[in-house]
Amino acid sequence: MILDANERTFPPFSLTRLLTTCFGAGNGEKVCILIDLPNPADMEDFKFLEDETLSIQNYGHEIFYKGFKAGGLEAMNWTGGEIYAYKETGGSNLDMGDECYDVEGTQLSLDKDIYPKYDIILTVSTFSATAPLTAKCKEFGFRGATLHGLNQIILDTGLAVDYNLVSEDAEKLRLGLTKADRFEIDFEVESKIYTLILHTNGQEAQKSHGLCPPGKPDVANLPAGEVYFVPEGAEGVFPFKYDESTIGLLHVADGKIFKSQFVYGDYAEIEDHNRRLKEDPMIGALGELGIGTQVLPFSGRDIQDEKILGTIHVATGRDDHLGGNITPDLFKEHKNASHDDVLYAPHKTPEIRLPEARMVKDGKTEVLIRNYKPTPYMVSFFETELPAGS
Repeated sequence: MILDANERTFPPFSLTRLLTTCFGAGNGEKVCILIDLPNPADMEDFKFLEDETLSIQNYGHEIFYKGFKAGGLEAMNWTGGEIYAYKETGGSNLDMGDECYDVEGTQLSLDKDIYPKYDIILTVSTFSATAPLTAKCKEFGFRGATLHGLNQIILDTGLAVDYNLVSEDAEKLRLGLTKADRFEIDFEVESKIYTLILHTNGQEAQKSHGLCPPGKPDVANLPAGEVYFVPEGAEGVFPFKYDESTIGLLHVADGKIFKSQFVYGDYAEIEDHNRRLKEDPMIGALGELGIGTQVLPFSGRDIQDEKILGTIHVATGRDDHLGGNITPDLFKEHKNASHDDVLYAPHKTPEIRLPEARMVKDGKTEVLIRNYKPTPYMVSFFETELPAGS
């Protein structure tokens, strides 16, 4: 098994290959593209393309919208191909407003004009929309994919791979980790070790694998490739990188972060976090543990980098889109009801070492990751054959 992305050869990106693999052969489905904008009215006559800071949305236009117009729709046996803009939410997985705009500048309603009228919705955005769209797809019956933070590295690697193989690898690791009792993650900051324990209590592991076949409303998160759990409890201490110069220690009890402790940097960041934890304790709820399954280059975007084998992430906030019980109504303010991944990876958190990540299952403790590298035990799951019917 190749474990170094530099040793991999990725095929050229193909829009039709990606979408056919993820959604299956087309059968006349109607598709559209959603993008988020600071001012969604700038969708009129593609005014947003004049803003060089909106590179992600530009990819939505160039790769998906123009790709469909240039024969992609016909090749997919899809119809539609329209593009709409909604107002950026300002936070990861916050619920989206209902207002959106088309290229003529007409104001429309997502609930009335988009969700009920399209079979497949592709969202290319700055802020992740996976959680709100997962809820909407169950309500309206569409399928879709969220591709936030899109950049050229992601197009050339994470979206160029064969998602049938990605799904197989995710299933292999899922089977290896499923029904674990707990996970223990050791972090090292300034030569001191801190441990976070996440209880999964025999829970069935889930996977993000990128496939969204016909027959069931669902939203894929692309690039995909992780195995994840919704923790049923947690305690311990783990470090958090607020910015390039500030590190704090997050103290956890009963599944929630209850305080941040200053290590170095800007003390005001720590004070602000503690203030927000006091005002709305649900922002400290730990809603996910995720482990990457793909061998990919680091892209500088969490959407791909958290899918890389050897990385690990926890998430705070809502987890209803993952099958958990932390819903937006439990937060005191709408703006707090986000789902925020906290990624630990060598390029992103070089100040934080990851000596070990362990799984406790059936009375045995196994090391999965050591210093951001998968152990032979973890690699062995990928080298096994899937059971028949998996």
